Amino acid sequence: MTTPEAPLRAVLNRRYLASAGPWRALVYVLTTLPIAAPVSAAMAVLVLPWLAALSRLIDGNLPTRTVFILMTVSLLLFTGLGPLAAVPLAMIERARLALIDPRPLPSAHAPAPQDPFRWVRTRYAETATWRELLYAAFLGLIVPAVYGTYALLVLFDVAFVLSPFFASTGTATWTFGAFTVHSAAEATPFAILGVLFAPVLAYLFGLIGAGQAATARALLGDRTGIALREVAQSRARLVDAFDLERRRIERDLHDGAQHRLTSLTLQLGMARLDVPEDSPAAGPLGQAHDQAKDLMVVLRDLIYGIRPQELTDLGLPAALRELAGRSPLPVAVTVADGVPRPAEQIEGTAYFAASEALANVVKHSGATRADILLARAGDVLVVEIRDDGQGGADPARGTGLTGLADRVAAVGGRLLVSSPAGGPTLLRVELPWRSPGLVLPAATTPGQA
Repeated sequence: MTTPEAPLRAVLNRRYLASAGPWRALVYVLTTLPIAAPVSAAMAVLVLPWLAALSRLIDGNLPTRTVFILMTVSLLLFTGLGPLAAVPLAMIERARLALIDPRPLPSAHAPAPQDPFRWVRTRYAETATWRELLYAAFLGLIVPAVYGTYALLVLFDVAFVLSPFFASTGTATWTFGAFTVHSAAEATPFAILGVLFAPVLAYLFGLIGAGQAATARALLGDRTGIALREVAQSRARLVDAFDLERRRIERDLHDGAQHRLTSLTLQLGMARLDVPEDSPAAGPLGQAHDQAKDLMVVLRDLIYGIRPQELTDLGLPAALRELAGRSPLPVAVTVADGVPRPAEQIEGTAYFAASEALANVVKHSGATRADILLARAGDVLVVEIRDDGQGGADPARGTGLTGLADRVAAVGGRLLVSSPAGGPTLLRVELPWRSPGLVLPAATTPGQA
């Protein structure tokens, strides 16, 4: 899936005129007219006293008392009532922006209470409201001036193109600056110039639409949120790349190194059977065979630690139960009702968090048992690991919590730890939900070595 292109960048494309860009700009500009017209009329009324004051200052006279009063009233109306009109206007403009720019533009407003007075107080205190008021001023003052100038250029170009037709009637002469046209032959160069200028007008029209869209995006959007989302997406792509690389290493170890080591172990075993026990080679051969078998166990655990097969085939609950069964401590795994299967990346992170947390429990806590809870809270996958150990877990002491928190944060989650001195310790991992799948049945399965 390709990322939608920004309108300004699309205009610079040499294939712009052959694309849908000019038509998008045409629709966007035409739908601007019924919106900008009343806004422009209101802005004109508010600006008139200031223009009158400026005119008197240019003439060397001070504004009259009446003009000062009108200036004050217009300013109060603009700052007092303007935001009430700018907020709904911004909602319309954000929705209408999709006509020329398919990229989403979220609002920068925070959720406001339903009470009208508290809503007004919240909105007037937000920077986003005053940026929307600035856009309303742009829509009422700058946009009409730009549109009017462009319309004048179009009229001139149409006059150039049609000048031979009108000149051929002989009813009137045409004057273009210092040039006077009396016949169709004299008007032909102007017609050619008008035809050549038409593509320039098309590009200029696209620039007008793109410039207005860029202004709307700059003033009406959640710029901080967009930047954070872009960082999060970049971070997620990096995590995906690491996950793919880990899966490749797992596959290479499983399909390559493990098979060759298994073959070597079998050959050593066969050779051990063929060598008499009193042979000088029997001892070293037996040691090599035993070491090969131990190495197979180490390699199997290494492959399992990358991504266990149960996690891929059966899902997170089954993998957690198997993890609990392999732990030297008694571990109970509880899966809450109605927990669907999350996205693969989230599932792998949840398993990694539980595995690292159990490893920390075994190494540092002095606990006699542990519990794992898997649940869903709204759009969040929750994994809780609790133990009855001595507590005092501190990331600064190198207990592995810092790396675990980084891994969880890489997919947009967070890690919460409660570990008072003397225990118990509760580690809670909250991960965003991505892709719901099959609903897993609730179960409580104790697993112990």
